[in-house]
Amino acid sequence: MTGVSDKSSQRFLIGIGRGAAGALLFGLPMLMTMELWQLGFYMQRERLLVLVLVNIPLLIALAHSVGFEKTYTLAQATRDALIAYGLGILMSALILILFGDLKPSMPISELTGKIAIQAVAASIGALLGRSQLAGQSSSDKEKEGNRGDGEGAVDDEISGNYGHELFLMSVGALFLNLNVAPTEEVILISYKMTAWHALFTIVASIAIMHAFVYAVSFKGSHELPADTPWWHVLVRFTLPGYVVAMAVSLFVLWLFGRLDDKAFSQMLMSSVVLSFPGAVGAAAARLIL
Repeated sequence: MTGVSDKSSQRFLIGIGRGAAGALLFGLPMLMTMELWQLGFYMQRERLLVLVLVNIPLLIALAHSVGFEKTYTLAQATRDALIAYGLGILMSALILILFGDLKPSMPISELTGKIAIQAVAASIGALLGRSQLAGQSSSDKEKEGNRGDGEGAVDDEISGNYGHELFLMSVGALFLNLNVAPTEEVILISYKMTAWHALFTIVASIAIMHAFVYAVSFKGSHELPADTPWWHVLVRFTLPGYVVAMAVSLFVLWLFGRLDDKAFSQMLMSSVVLSFPGAVGAAAARLIL
C-alpha cells in the first residue's frame, strides 16, 4: 500500500516539475515582451480581472484533458488547475525579478498587474508541459506505431465530442493571441492592409487551419473515413474553428484596449490580422492536445 502511494506521489511530483518547465517554455516569449510589461502597469484592472476569471475555468477544463495526472472528478481537475496557476504565478514572478522588471519600489498594483497578465500564458504552459514534455512508455509507442499509416495520424471521430474540439481550438487561439496581440505590429499591419489583403488573409487562415489538421500529415493530424467528403470537415470543424479564432481575437484585442476609440472597419481589420496567428494556434491545439 505504501509503495503504491509513494509511486503515485512520485508521478505527481514529476508532473509538477514538467509543469514548471512548461510554464517557462511556453511563457518565456511573453515574459520577454516589453509591451506586456507595460500592459501590466496601465491595463484597466476590470479587464485584467476578466482575463483572470476566464483563465480559471479554462484551466479546469484543460486540466481534465492534460492535467498533471489523469483526473476523474471536478475536484481533481480543479486541484490541477490551481497548481498550474500557482506555477504560472511563481515562474512569472521569478523570471520578471530575474530580468529586473519587478522591484520593491513599485506599487502593489503594478507588481500584481505584471505578474497576473504573464501568469495566464504560463499557467496554460504548465498544463501543456505534461502532454508535451512527458516521456512515452514502450507500450504507448507501440500503440502509436499501430495507428493509421504509422505516420502519427489519428482517426477523426466525426461523431466525437464536438464541443471539446472547439474548446481546444479556443485554447490554442488564446495562447498564441496573448503573445501577439500586445505588439504594435498588429495595429500597424491592420492600417497597411486593404480590403483585398484582408480577404486573402481570411482565405489563407482557413486554408492553413485545414491543411495543418487534415492535409500535411503532421504527427497528431486527423485521418478521415474513406466515405467522408472533403467539404464535410471544412464546414463542421475548420470554418467553425476560424470563427472561434476570430471571436478569441476580438476578445483579446478588447482586453488589451486595442479596440478602444476605433472605427468598426479598423476593429474588423485588426481582428482579421490577429486571427491569422489565432487560426494557426487553433489548428496546432487540435494536433497537440
